Amino acid sequence: MASSASSSDRPVIGLTTYLEQAKTGIWDVQAAFLPKAYFDAVNRAGGIAVLIPPQAVDANDAERILDSLDGLIICGGKDVNPARYGQEAHPTTDEPRLDRDALEDALLTAALLRDLPFLGICRGAQIFNVNQGGTLIQHLPDVIGDDRYQRGGGVFSTIDAHVSDGSKLAEILGSTAPVAAEVYHHQAIDDVAPSLTVSARTADGVIEAVEMASKPFAVAVQWHPEETPEDLRLFVGLVEAARTYRSNA
Repeated sequence: MASSASSSDRPVIGLTTYLEQAKTGIWDVQAAFLPKAYFDAVNRAGGIAVLIPPQAVDANDAERILDSLDGLIICGGKDVNPARYGQEAHPTTDEPRLDRDALEDALLTAALLRDLPFLGICRGAQIFNVNQGGTLIQHLPDVIGDDRYQRGGGVFSTIDAHVSDGSKLAEILGSTAPVAAEVYHHQAIDDVAPSLTVSARTADGVIEAVEMASKPFAVAVQWHPEETPEDLRLFVGLVEAARTYRSNA
């Protein structure tokens, strides 16, 4: 059994989840869930994972949730409601998950105000940009001419993301070498919010990471780092920032 001292040193990381119709055994019900790869990466990086299902919250509720956390991950999932950035829905855009949009927006707003370490993954990068006043490309094939960023069938594509020198992302990764990014997105960041800076792009200019330089740890990537379990650098970076946040609280 691990000692209480070593256990108490593990920061608690909240991860947002899906809310979808799901089948298991005889049951076919709405359920909150998250692929194991996400919370397994947090555990392997030294954190305790806590899942946060979509639910109605107000600003006070968001603060209460964050009071119990040392770090926050907004995970991948369905497209952000285009109304949040002043657009009509493209024909390919998912039916909006209004409860999840509202929850994640409230959590992110409160997390940034208290400098809680934050990592966005795929949808999480898009929520980050929209929360800060940016916009999205609703269907990337309309811009780049093909579907190489989301082939379909749940099969990830590997595309090099070129990391910006001097960025927080480069510091976390310990390198500016291109990341072999596992991608599965038909949308991408378009107009970058004024408070954010781009920290990684692909060779064809698609934004693959943004960050908020004014915060100790507020980084979001468009790719899926949980799909490369041999490379935990982003999760280790978040967990270490969360440990520092906790010790300073």
